[in-house]
Amino acid sequence: MAQKINQLNKSALLFSFLLTASIFIGCTSSVIDSNVEIPDRKWTYRNHIITPFEIKDNKKAYNVYFKLRHTAEYKYSNIFVLAHFKDGKNVINQRFEFQLAKNDGEWLGSGSGNVFNYTLPLLENHRFPRNGKFEIEVEQNMRDNPLVEISDVGILVEEVE
Repeated sequence: MAQKINQLNKSALLFSFLLTASIFIGCTSSVIDSNVEIPDRKWTYRNHIITPFEIKDNKKAYNVYFKLRHTAEYKYSNIFVLAHFKDGKNVINQRFEFQLAKNDGEWLGSGSGNVFNYTLPLLENHRFPRNGKFEIEVEQNMRDNPLVEISDVGILVEEVE
């Protein structure tokens, strides 16, 4: 009898674990979540961050974000980037400016200590023209070369829930 109860407890525990894991896996809607470390925290003009990804359902809408991490020593309150959206044949180039700090100098990003993180919108509720492979190339477009105190950049593409 005790052995049967123990077996039922193990089965219930396994079932609850699998249910919880499937909920978390099912909620993940990222197509790509890339992060590239910038060598020596010096982002040069030549260091383009290229992120390939695949869209499997172009009937769905997607949000595309630029991810940025910098230190408190970054000397600007904004950043300009050029994004090149490529679908194999066509390239659409777009320049973005993102505000990183308030007028009083307080950083808008999340973080602790000396590092601040941002997830900034490039495209919202975007529908890709077809299923297939795409690529986003991002480059810094500030006056400084290299742009110092940028530690990481990346791209996040996720389905709109």
